[in-house]
Amino acid sequence: MSLNHIRPWRDIYRRKSRQIMVGNVPVGGDAPIAVQTMTNTLTTDVAGTVAQVQAAAEAGADIVRVSVPDEASSKALKEIVRESPVPIVADIHFHYRRGIEAAEAGAACLRINPGNIGDEKRVKEVIEAARDHNCSIRIGVNAGSLEKHLLEKYAEPCPEAMVESGLEHIRILEDNDFHNFKISVKASDVFLSAAAYQGIAEATDAPIHLGITEAGGLVSGTIKSAIGLGNLLWMGIGDTIRVSLSADPVEEVKVGFEILKSLGLRHRGVNIISCPSCARQGFDVIKTVEALEHRLEHIKTPMSLSIIGCVVNGPGEALMTDVGFTGGGAGSGMVYLAGKASHKMSNDKMIDHIVEEVEKKAAELDAAVEAAE
Repeated sequence: MSLNHIRPWRDIYRRKSRQIMVGNVPVGGDAPIAVQTMTNTLTTDVAGTVAQVQAAAEAGADIVRVSVPDEASSKALKEIVRESPVPIVADIHFHYRRGIEAAEAGAACLRINPGNIGDEKRVKEVIEAARDHNCSIRIGVNAGSLEKHLLEKYAEPCPEAMVESGLEHIRILEDNDFHNFKISVKASDVFLSAAAYQGIAEATDAPIHLGITEAGGLVSGTIKSAIGLGNLLWMGIGDTIRVSLSADPVEEVKVGFEILKSLGLRHRGVNIISCPSCARQGFDVIKTVEALEHRLEHIKTPMSLSIIGCVVNGPGEALMTDVGFTGGGAGSGMVYLAGKASHKMSNDKMIDHIVEEVEKKAAELDAAVEAAE
């Protein structure tokens, strides 16, 4: 259930960008904001890398990036691309030949850093390889690896230096009549990233890849990314995102979707609305939510579930969710369906019952979508 259509104060007006293709995934324009992650296996470990790509795709990743640091990785990339269920971005640093090899291996996109890929002649050779193999390019500006002349000009990494770096590289691509590119201007500092992204968003209509680089561990990195990316997305900036965590890539995908879901920009899986619990709770809210998050991971259908410990806010939250459970007394609570009180259920059977109700509702929603098509 959604009231967004009568809540204009919740509207986000996305920046108008031109659309490119990363493999079969549209990026920019009116396309959904894509969620990306990156493998952390050795690329030469084809089986391990493919398994990680598949796990990320199952979690909802639209695009996965793979590092290509050497020639052996370039050779492995060809098999990884062949077995991947999603487009693969080749992460290229320091040696332009890796970019050419990755394009030849079937990468859907090349991520190149203008601060370390080589001189303009080398970049031109990478552009030609991308053009020849229908491969897009991401210009990846990073505060930690800005070009020497920009550091000399500005004395330190700053938004102006990052934007100038990006625009210099855009010029090279456009001078070579290559327009199939997106751009990122990442930093580990939230303020620096936000300012740089606002600057580049005003200076180009290229699709923008958002990220707070080297954000940290699961908890700290999630918070930093939610603040940085969330504010930019709220402003309408961003066509694809990657949450950079020192954690399993699957966690990056989950956090990415949660950020987008919280802003109403993507809808995938069950959005659980739950209270923090207190002395009024009629059941163990924390353990219940932990169990339901695990038990409902297989649901991809967008829907909402409220798990509230008592009747203070429970009935009100349940009015706005597809399925709800509100704690009561005497070891039982009320199950809500489509915003209405339906039936009571004992606490000891509640988790299994909620899973059944969510699965049933997901099947109904999927059937309705199929019928409409």
